[in-house]
Amino acid sequence: MATGKIIPCGPCNVDDVTKNAWRWCTSCEEGLCEDCEHVHRRSKASRNHKVISIEDYSKIENVSISQVCEHHGENLEWFCKSHDEILCVACVPSKHKACSDVVPISESSANSRQSASLFDLEETIEGTLNNVTLCIKNRESATKELEKQETAVKSMVLQTRTKINVHIDKLQENLLHELRSTSQACKSKYMKILQKLKSTQEMLTKVKEETKYMKQFSSDIQVFLGTRQVNKRISNEVESIKNEIGAAKDYELKVSIDSLIEKLSKDVEEFGKIMVSESATNLDFGDQKFDQAQIGINISTSRNISDIKLQLIKTFQMKGKQKLITGCVILPNGHLLMANSTNENKLEKVQSSR
Repeated sequence: MATGKIIPCGPCNVDDVTKNAWRWCTSCEEGLCEDCEHVHRRSKASRNHKVISIEDYSKIENVSISQVCEHHGENLEWFCKSHDEILCVACVPSKHKACSDVVPISESSANSRQSASLFDLEETIEGTLNNVTLCIKNRESATKELEKQETAVKSMVLQTRTKINVHIDKLQENLLHELRSTSQACKSKYMKILQKLKSTQEMLTKVKEETKYMKQFSSDIQVFLGTRQVNKRISNEVESIKNEIGAAKDYELKVSIDSLIEKLSKDVEEFGKIMVSESATNLDFGDQKFDQAQIGINISTSRNISDIKLQLIKTFQMKGKQKLITGCVILPNGHLLMANSTNENKLEKVQSSR
């Protein structure tokens, strides 16, 4: 067995015997061991049942197909052609008693593998799958584009922040340079008067010392003259100092931050806003049946039938016995489906290269 899935044999389980199935009966919907399969094939009631391998069964195991009527809980065994409904034994007398074309489901399902309904289902699944695939690719592409936009916005935010930082750093450096220059100018004025006061202090200290010695060792005349000369010198110096002190200023350094900078630090609460613009997508999830194209034929506006001219588009030959075609329809893939009344009213499909 190619698959690792283990299915018990149904008939053996009835006899409380545990054996693994190696085949699966789709009609009985149970597994069969090798011995039970031989019995199954020999039995008249089950010899025509479809038996498949366990490996093939694993491929359809999860396909949900109910064979029980959802209204009555009975097996679905009948088919009403008029209403295109599958019926159980209880549905027939309750709603389809007057229908004349109720037939066993086994009869209607005989050629179901070649039915137009199955073909339409496959076409619908394929078309819908293609639509879904295109939508997935579109949304994946949109997601990648959104990621690119996110990266671009992030880069713009960081670049803006860098520009702001560089600009503010430059403004800060200019302001600090101005602070240094202003402070140096004020200090220079302080130093000028400070030097003058220190010079006067040195002069007075020296004069004090000289006056002391003059008093001790000079003559009276020298003391007399010296006293007046020193007084005059000191008087001039005091006047000069008064003028300097009168013109002196005290300085106080402060700063006035630009209103925009203040606003940025206090009032601005957001770096920016992320905006999302919406627009309709270009997705077109078409209806497979609705989108099936039909051949357009230009019809003359003339009301006289003698003015209508037929045009031969294509010819084909049908092999086999003579057939009586009573109906024809063009399938979505270009095949022709014809009703052959000479062959037990069966439908025949003819491939066309349209």
